[in-house]
Amino acid sequence: MANHLLEEMVDALSSLPGIGRKSAFRISFHLLRLEQGLFHQFIRQLTETKSRIQFCKRCGSYSETEICDICTSEKRDSHTFCVVEQPEDIFFIENTKEFQGKYHVLNGVISPLEGIGPRDLRIKELLERIEPEQVQEVLIATNPTLEGDATADYLANQLKPLSVNVTRIAYGITVGGSIELSDQYTLGRAIRSRLRL
Repeated sequence: MANHLLEEMVDALSSLPGIGRKSAFRISFHLLRLEQGLFHQFIRQLTETKSRIQFCKRCGSYSETEICDICTSEKRDSHTFCVVEQPEDIFFIENTKEFQGKYHVLNGVISPLEGIGPRDLRIKELLERIEPEQVQEVLIATNPTLEGDATADYLANQLKPLSVNVTRIAYGITVGGSIELSDQYTLGRAIRSRLRL
């Protein structure tokens, strides 16, 4: 019985992104060893977070309130938007402390093979924000994949008639990386995204 329950726990944990079976076993064993009070506190925190976090009605990010702190902040540059694929992308960009504007989450990318078209994303909502919020620049920060690039191109075409400056984050060789270890796509992208010194 205990092994069956443990297997179900491992299956549940390994269904999470980035957690393989080996890691799921380690996490399961750690949770089983936790003092009962700490275990219940952990479960309570997960439950409370899941029940209280919602999507910001303006940008689509995670938020404890109807409109997130970034959208309501007067310290942010409200004329510059960064468009991302998923809400979690915002946290990674915020960690750089390089972007001071506001965000818009698409909730995915255009992917014909998966049956995802422009109408399945939050593109209409983005376009509806441009004029009322007096947006001057849209920085597209989709991933450097075929789908991410296709989405960026589609957005650029949709934004052109709105007289807004459209930019794309640069991609290339990782800091500390080497040319010989870079794949053809990444190296080509780095060459196309070269900067004047």
